[in-house]
Amino acid sequence: MTQKLVDAHFHIWRQRDLPWLDGPMVPRIFGPYEPIRRDYPIEEFLADQAGSGVEKAVYVQTNWAPERSEEEVAWVDSVARETGWPHAIVAFVDLTAADIRPQLDRLAACRRVRGVRMQLHWHENPQYRFAPSAAQVADARVSANIGRLAEYGFAFDLQLFAGQMQDGARLAEAHPGTRFVLVHAGMLTDTAPEAVAAWQAGLRALAAQPNVYVKLSGLGTFSHRNDPAQIARIIADTIAIFGAGRLMYGSNFPIEKLWTSHSALIRAYREALAGYSGREQADILCNVAHHVYRLG
Repeated sequence: MTQKLVDAHFHIWRQRDLPWLDGPMVPRIFGPYEPIRRDYPIEEFLADQAGSGVEKAVYVQTNWAPERSEEEVAWVDSVARETGWPHAIVAFVDLTAADIRPQLDRLAACRRVRGVRMQLHWHENPQYRFAPSAAQVADARVSANIGRLAEYGFAFDLQLFAGQMQDGARLAEAHPGTRFVLVHAGMLTDTAPEAVAAWQAGLRALAAQPNVYVKLSGLGTFSHRNDPAQIARIIADTIAIFGAGRLMYGSNFPIEKLWTSHSALIRAYREALAGYSGREQADILCNVAHHVYRLG
């Protein structure tokens, strides 16, 4: 029997709502993106993953203009009411606000919001940067606002590079009641031995905090291809460090659609997991996402 799937990281969008898609082309971390400078509706996502066993999916914010982020949630929720998909939403929040609670109060009115994200990743390579500095993850106001999430039952999607993971571990340690989800398995930028060693060391620091989970998503972000051998290596290393009971699958569609099909992508994941137990496969492909995002 084919193991059921929960896709813990996917997007839908209308091009007109996204400044980075509707404005001038600018360098992106995932390379040229002309093929996705268009609407990507839920109907196309469902067609892309048809037959793969995906039974539920978690939408992750797509960087609408910050002042329209709550409109983004309302639109995605309207899609879910019409179609039944997605089953949970990870919304944007401004962690630099003096007090995040008014934002969280409004988000909590939407029952599908189960987590939040503000991208904190920074890299020496300017093309890879998103946050204004590497230190934003250690900012006292950011930490104080993340400390409010547990009151609402919201997870936090933590997006960092290896050089920031020690700070990320300290952030998770400071807020043990919050579930942190490391996005894209920590964004391994290349396969050079020093890059892999730094990434593994960062993962070990995060794994020491029991409230940190990992999304095995976006594994083609830097290679710009579906590389089954690389997917297998990342999965094996992450299982060795975290254990399967803290990992979850995410397609990162439609970004990964730039270089692969959903069927080829999930085939690479299933092949990488083939040597693991049925329970380990079920945890990664379904159970952990159910738990972290409270999918029922």
